[in-house]
Amino acid sequence: MKFPPFRTIAVLLVTLLSVLAVMPNFLSEQTKAGLPDWLPNQEIVLGLDLQGGSHLLLQVNRDDIVEGRISDIRRDARASLIEAGIGSLITTNGATLNVELTDPSQLDDARNALAPLAQPVEGGIFGGGTAAPEIEITTTGGRILITLTEDAISSRMSSLVAQSLEVIRSRIDEVGTTEPIIQRQGEDRILVQVPGFGDSERLKDLISQTARLTFHLVYPSMTAAQAQAQGLPAGTMLVPSSDGFDELLYEDVAIGGEELVDAQPAFDQNSRPVVSFRFNTQGAITFGEITSQNVGRRFAIVLDGQVITAPTIQQPITGGTGQISGNFTSDSASDLAVLLRAGALPATLDVVEERTVGPSLGADSINAGVTAGLIGTAGVIIFMLAAYGLFGVFANIALVLNVGMILAALSTLGATLTLPGIAGIVLTVGMAVDSNVLIFERIREELGAGRSPFQAIDSGFRRAMTTIVDANVTTLIAAVVLFFLGSGPVQGFAVTLAIGVLTTMFTAYLVTQLLVTTWFQNRRPKTLKVNVLQRFLPLEPKLPFMNWRKFGFAFTLVLLVSTVALEATRGLNLGIDFTGGSAIELQANDGDADIGDLRTRLGDLGIGEVQVQEFGSPSDVLVRIGTQDGDETAQQAAVQQVTNAVAEDYEVRRTEAVSGTVSSELAFNGIIGVLAAMVGIVIYVWLRFEWQFGVGAILALLHDVILTVGLFALLQLEFNLSSIAAVLTVIGYSLNDTVVIYDRIRENLAKYKRVSLSEIINMSLNQTLTRTILTGGTTALALIALVVFGGEVIRSFTLAMAWGVFVGTYSSIFVSAPILLYLGVKTRAETEVSDKPKPERRADGAAV
Repeated sequence: MKFPPFRTIAVLLVTLLSVLAVMPNFLSEQTKAGLPDWLPNQEIVLGLDLQGGSHLLLQVNRDDIVEGRISDIRRDARASLIEAGIGSLITTNGATLNVELTDPSQLDDARNALAPLAQPVEGGIFGGGTAAPEIEITTTGGRILITLTEDAISSRMSSLVAQSLEVIRSRIDEVGTTEPIIQRQGEDRILVQVPGFGDSERLKDLISQTARLTFHLVYPSMTAAQAQAQGLPAGTMLVPSSDGFDELLYEDVAIGGEELVDAQPAFDQNSRPVVSFRFNTQGAITFGEITSQNVGRRFAIVLDGQVITAPTIQQPITGGTGQISGNFTSDSASDLAVLLRAGALPATLDVVEERTVGPSLGADSINAGVTAGLIGTAGVIIFMLAAYGLFGVFANIALVLNVGMILAALSTLGATLTLPGIAGIVLTVGMAVDSNVLIFERIREELGAGRSPFQAIDSGFRRAMTTIVDANVTTLIAAVVLFFLGSGPVQGFAVTLAIGVLTTMFTAYLVTQLLVTTWFQNRRPKTLKVNVLQRFLPLEPKLPFMNWRKFGFAFTLVLLVSTVALEATRGLNLGIDFTGGSAIELQANDGDADIGDLRTRLGDLGIGEVQVQEFGSPSDVLVRIGTQDGDETAQQAAVQQVTNAVAEDYEVRRTEAVSGTVSSELAFNGIIGVLAAMVGIVIYVWLRFEWQFGVGAILALLHDVILTVGLFALLQLEFNLSSIAAVLTVIGYSLNDTVVIYDRIRENLAKYKRVSLSEIINMSLNQTLTRTILTGGTTALALIALVVFGGEVIRSFTLAMAWGVFVGTYSSIFVSAPILLYLGVKTRAETEVSDKPKPERRADGAAV
């Protein structure tokens, strides 16, 4: 009850800072502009699912890198052998060149000629480590094999990813979007998130198009058709043209796009869109020389392996400027100018994951999330007032500050708030009161033991804190695992949940304690009535839980076997996160969606099986298509076909496309995440208690995971990344409940000498039953609000968590606690007997 002044100052200071940090989110831009510069002005960043936008995961094409580099080495090898006067035939097989010599006796001379090609590269995936040869040169059967090493490929990929990041950033900045997220992921991937940019097709074109611009002279004395019939002349190549015909060009690049310094959209004399360009000084000189020496010849402009235009040089162009004409629109001319200004990508980037949310869906998600949050918070506040009266007022003040601190932390950190993140805040609201319930029920017990109000409050706060810390650390472990193994919205949920755990412990201990202490010191009440509902919720009921344990185990076993059988026979409705494919959410422009018409219309597209189902309201439809044959481009084309087919009657609210490679990785990471969370939590329980408690906890967790996943199988809810987040949250909540009971069992084991383990467990369950009911009730209120008002996008996610609250509460009482009877946990009396030294005996057997 001694609350030092520095603690009061700390609480007031945190409250003030939280208000200042949250304030910018509720002020207009004009008002914020008039505030002093020293005040916080950072707002919460809304995720793509709340404000709309595009999310792309790009992967550097490894095969293209190998093909490009081995092609360069092949050219250099041919030149080296020709210079040495050695005849050869060089063929390519993946990352290996096969060199057949015309004269096998020149094998040693050929190896010596090729040796300088083995340039050293920095070893390791990201260019670290010792230098190693770029190629390995070996001989077999009179042939020379030149193989590109893995270190060379990895080093080159690392370098190209870094270059691609800068090119992508330049391109997006040119478009003028705000706050894009562009970051490297792993060895060969780049994540791009652009809020407010709803045209995913245009964004993909801007980002993934290589935009390699080259100029080639057209071969003059033979047409492409003649070359195909008679064979290509040396040093030439066939290149497709934008008009559908091939062009026969010289392989040598006359001049490259790297010499450009500017490119702008413009219009020619016929008002057709074109792109004008300007070379640097060296490029202008080279361009002038080429055009001067080749007047009357055709000069092809090639973009990414396609001839855009091939005009005839009418006169020398010495000013270093020119224009590219073609079948451009104003937008495509503008985009090409952006690409040329930003420079060419050094490697091909494939889109392996795509998620796009329209602005209307984002607005609906915000409204749904705010509505669910307000209703859930109001329900919890009313519940606490009804249960605890004045003490409920103290808890609610701490709860409001708790939410404010979460929002302040999100603002200060610049963290992204997603729809699952809102769900995390609402869940925190439900779970936050648990700490206050633990404190208040502990005060109530101390009063029941005959202590004075002063002693009861002091002892209640002190004894409850150990339990509060243990219970919240388990949830924090689950949140940390979610953050490091999840992605996108799942990470947003993990961030809010983790922040909520920390703010909950702060407000429960310091804020509630300050309020209660200040009130008590001013009022000095002679009696305390903590729980208004104590008539209905007695301090320690006498329910014979241990007498019911056999029935409980039998029921649990039947339930688990039935659930596993259901999961094995019916299976899970796996989402595209785990199967690959695409999902497209549509909303009818006028009236209800016609499911039958959509199935017929989309079934004629020839893109394989198409699933069409209602999604929420009658006007909303979810279309799912499987993984297409071919590369990632085929998947994107299938999504575009669906979009085009329904464009007249439906609005595309969001699209998701996940490649098979990414889906398998997500599935693996999800399984690893669940296992890592379970192991981490059990290790913590083991260290804080004894090994028997750890085993009991893991059995309860397995029970909860199986039954939660069983709900998805029973209702055929879509099982995706958010479902993994729901399972991990259930694990955290269940352990929260279990740890509270275990903490009381541990306390009673140390307190009572001559009481059996069965009686101690039964006593502990009854002592914590009121807390279990009240915490479960508040959490259920918050989650029910999310299920009903949170929107269709996260309904399966919140429904699973609501079910998990019931499952976790059940397992804490009927699985984790009674299992201790069978694991040999010793009571204090048994420990004292086992620790007592055995008497020594004489040879005749008498005790000494």
